[in-house]
Amino acid sequence: MKSSLKNSSLMPTFLLRSFPSPKYVCSQPQAPIPQNPNPNTKFQEKITSDSHFPSKPISDSNFPRKLILLHSKDPNSTLSLTQHTSLNQTHVINTLLRHKNYPESALKYFLSVEKKLASVQSIDVFCVMLHILVGSPQTYKRVQYLLNNRFVSGDLGPAPVVFLDHLIDTRKRFDFELDSRVFNYLLNSYARVNRINDAVDCFNGMIDRDIVPWIPFMNILLTTLVRTNLTDKARECYDKMVSMGVRGDCFTVKVMMRAFLKEGKPWEAEEFFREAKARGTELDGAVYSVVIQAACQKPDLNMASELLREMRDRGWVPSEGTFTIVIGAFLKQGNLAEALRLKDEMLSCGSPLNLVVATSLMKGYCKQRDIDSAFDLFNKIKEDGLTPEEVTYTVLIEWCCRNRNVKKAYELYAEMKLMDIQPTIFNVNSLIRGFLETCSLKDATNLFDEAAESGIANVFTYNIFLYHFCKDGKLNEACSLWQRMVGNGLVPSIVSYNHMILAYCRAGSMDMAHNVFSEMLERGFKPNVITYSTLMDGHFSKGDAEQALGVFDEMVGVHIAPSDFTFNIIINGLSKVGHTSEARDMLKTFVDKGFIPICMTYNSIINGLVKGGAMNSALGVYREMCESGISPNVVTYTTLVNGFCKSNNMDLALKMHYEMKSKGLQLDVPAFSALIDGFCKKRDMVRACELFSELQQFGLSPNKIVYSSMISGFRNVNNMEAANDLQKKMIKEGIPCDLQIYTTLIDGFLREGKLLSASDLYSEMLAKGIVPDLVTYTVLLNGLCKKGQLENAYNILDEMNRKGITPNVLIYNALIARHFKEGNLEEALRLHNEMLDRGLVPDDTTYDILVNGKAKAESSLSGVSCA
Repeated sequence: MKSSLKNSSLMPTFLLRSFPSPKYVCSQPQAPIPQNPNPNTKFQEKITSDSHFPSKPISDSNFPRKLILLHSKDPNSTLSLTQHTSLNQTHVINTLLRHKNYPESALKYFLSVEKKLASVQSIDVFCVMLHILVGSPQTYKRVQYLLNNRFVSGDLGPAPVVFLDHLIDTRKRFDFELDSRVFNYLLNSYARVNRINDAVDCFNGMIDRDIVPWIPFMNILLTTLVRTNLTDKARECYDKMVSMGVRGDCFTVKVMMRAFLKEGKPWEAEEFFREAKARGTELDGAVYSVVIQAACQKPDLNMASELLREMRDRGWVPSEGTFTIVIGAFLKQGNLAEALRLKDEMLSCGSPLNLVVATSLMKGYCKQRDIDSAFDLFNKIKEDGLTPEEVTYTVLIEWCCRNRNVKKAYELYAEMKLMDIQPTIFNVNSLIRGFLETCSLKDATNLFDEAAESGIANVFTYNIFLYHFCKDGKLNEACSLWQRMVGNGLVPSIVSYNHMILAYCRAGSMDMAHNVFSEMLERGFKPNVITYSTLMDGHFSKGDAEQALGVFDEMVGVHIAPSDFTFNIIINGLSKVGHTSEARDMLKTFVDKGFIPICMTYNSIINGLVKGGAMNSALGVYREMCESGISPNVVTYTTLVNGFCKSNNMDLALKMHYEMKSKGLQLDVPAFSALIDGFCKKRDMVRACELFSELQQFGLSPNKIVYSSMISGFRNVNNMEAANDLQKKMIKEGIPCDLQIYTTLIDGFLREGKLLSASDLYSEMLAKGIVPDLVTYTVLLNGLCKKGQLENAYNILDEMNRKGITPNVLIYNALIARHFKEGNLEEALRLHNEMLDRGLVPDDTTYDILVNGKAKAESSLSGVSCA
C-alpha cells in the first residue's frame, strides 16, 4: 500500500508564475496554480480559485440543481435510489458501488439517505462516496463540497488519522483506483477552516503513510501555521516534506522565509533564499522582497542594495513596501544620502511618497541637526495632500525640544490639537523637558498642571520635574511634588526614588538619603547601580570616603555590578578628599576588572594631585594618560595650567597652553582664565593683556573671573585707571560687578589716596544691594587709617557693630597704629584691651606696634592690606 501511494507518477506538476514583462510585485502573491492535468492521470487537474480554493463552503441551496438530478443511464438507478426499507451500512455501500461509474447518481442517492445514515454511524459509507466522486474529473468539486460542508466544518467525526485509515482501507476493500487527491483535499479542508491541529495531524498521518501532500496544499498549511505564529510546527512540517524529497516551490520559499523572520532569525531566511536559488527554484519578486526585508533586519544593507539591483535587472519593480523598508534601514544606520537616493528612485518607479518614508526622512534630517530640511519636507507633504499623523508630529516635537527650539515644538503641539490629533503624554513629556532645559519654568509648570489635571500625567511626567528640582538642590519643591504624585494615585518608580536620593545627597542630608533608600527596599524595589552610585557620590561630597566605600562594598555584596559611572565616582571622590594615591591604586584594580578609563577618570586624579601641590605626579599621570592612547581634553590642560601657575612655574604653564592649541582643541574661557590669573599674580600685565586679547580673538567673551583677575592685576601694579576702565567695560557688556571686584577697586583707590573715588564706588556698591563683608570693611578701615581719616574709620566701625560683624586683628592693628602715630597712646591701649576682650589673639604686627610705639607705627601701616 505505502509503496503504491508514493508513486511519483501520482504527483501533479505545477505551472510556476513568471513575469514576462515588468509589473508591480504584490506583497502577498497567490498560491501557485497547478498545470492542466495529464489525461492519463485521473487525479491531476487544474486547481483554480473558483474550484478547489473556495472562499467559503458551498451551501445546499447553492449546490447546482442539475448535479443532483439523475443523469444515469443505469436502468436500475431509480429503484436503487428509492428503496430505503432495508437501510444499513452494507446496503448503502452496495448501492453506492453499483453506481460507481455514475458518480452523480451515487451522490444523489447519498444525499437522499444522508440523514438516516447518521444513525448508522459509519465513516466507511462517506469514504466510499469520496472515492467514487474522486474517480471522475466532473465531480472533483463535489469532494471538496462534501468535506467542507458535511465533515470538516463541524467538530464531529473521527480523528484525522482514523479518517485516513478508513480512506485507505475502503480503497483496498472495494478496489478503487489509487488516487491521492482525496487525501490532499482532506488536508486542504482542515487548513481552510482553521482546524489547525487536525490539519497538522492529517499532514503527519499522510507522511507516515507515505502519501505525499501536494505542494499547493502544503503551502496553505504552512501559511496558516506561520500566520498563527506556530512557526515551530511549520518548520517541522517542512522538514518532513524535505525528508520525502519535496522542497516545494517559490511560494514555499516565501512562506518559510517569513517564518524565520517572525522568529527574529533573518540570517536563516537569507540562507534559505540562497539554498533555494542554488537549487534552481524559480523565484519571483515577492520572494526577493522578503529576503530584502531579512537583509535590512540583520542589517546587511550592502546585500539589500544588491538584491534591489538584481530585481531591477530581472525587470521587476520593487513595491512601495520594499522601498519603505530599505529606506528605513538606511536611515537607522545614519545614511541619509542613500535613503534620499532610494526615495527618488521609488518616486521614479511610480510609487508615491508615503507618510512612513516622509516621517523617517524627517527623523533622519533631525538626527543630523538639519531641522530646516525636516520642516521643508513636512511642509511639502502637506502641500502634496498627505495628512501628517501623530508619529510625524511626535518626531518633530521631540527633535525641536532636543535642539532647544521649544517655541516651534509648542506650535506643532497646538497644530496637532487643531487637526483633532490628540497629543500623547510622550509629546507632553518632551515639551516639559524642553521647557525645563531652556529655563522656561513657568511654561513647563503650566503644561505639567494641565496634564496632571486632565489625568494623563504619568510617573515619567513627574520624574522629569522631580529630576529638575533634585539636581538643582530644590529639596522642598521635590518633596512637595513627591506628595502630589503619590496623592494622585501614581506609584513612584525606581527612577523616582533615585531622584529623591539625589536631592538629599545634593542637600548634604545623607541620613534622609538613606531613609529613602530603606523605604525603597520596604516597597519591594531593588536598588540599581545608579542608586548606590548616587549614595557614594553624596558621601564623597561630604568628605566621608569611608562611608562611600562602605556603600560600594554593600553594592558588590548584593551582586550588582559596578558601572563605569561608579568607578569614575570612586576615583573622583577619592581624589576630591585628598586620597589621590588610593585613587590611583583603585584605578589599577578597576582596570584589571575590565574598566576602561576615560579622559574624565584621569582628569579627576590630575585635579587631586594639583590641589595637593604634587605637580610632578600630576605631570606623570598626564604622560601615563597619553601613553594609554587617551587624548587629554581642555579640562586636562586647564587643570595643569592652573597648577603650574599656582606653583609659580609659568614656563610650564605656557608650554601646556601652546600644546593645547597645537592639538587643535577648542579652547574655552577657563583655559585662558587660569593663565591670565597666573600672570596677573606675577604682576606681568603685558603677558596678561596679550592673553586677554587672544581670548577675544578666539571669539570668546571674558567672564567675571577673567575681569576680576585683570582688575586685581592692574591694582597690584598701581594702574587704577586701567582697572577702572575694565570695570566700566564689563558693566557695559552686561556682566555684573560683584563684591570682590568692588573691594579690589576700593582698595586700589584708597592706596592711591583717592578717597572720593573709593567713597563713590562704596556708595554704588551699596545702591546695588551688595552687602560688604569683613574683607571689604578691613580694606576701608585700613585705607582710612592710613590717610588719617579716623572719624570716618570709626563710622565704618560703628556700621560693623550695628550689623554684628566683629572687627578682625587687621582692623585693630590699623586703628592702634594710627593712634600711636598721632600720639594717642591711651586710645591705642584701650583698643588693644578691647581686642583681647573680644577674644582676638594679637599677631606679630600688633606686638611690633605696641613695643616700638609711634616710631614703628608708620612703617607697620605700610604692610596692612588684605584685598
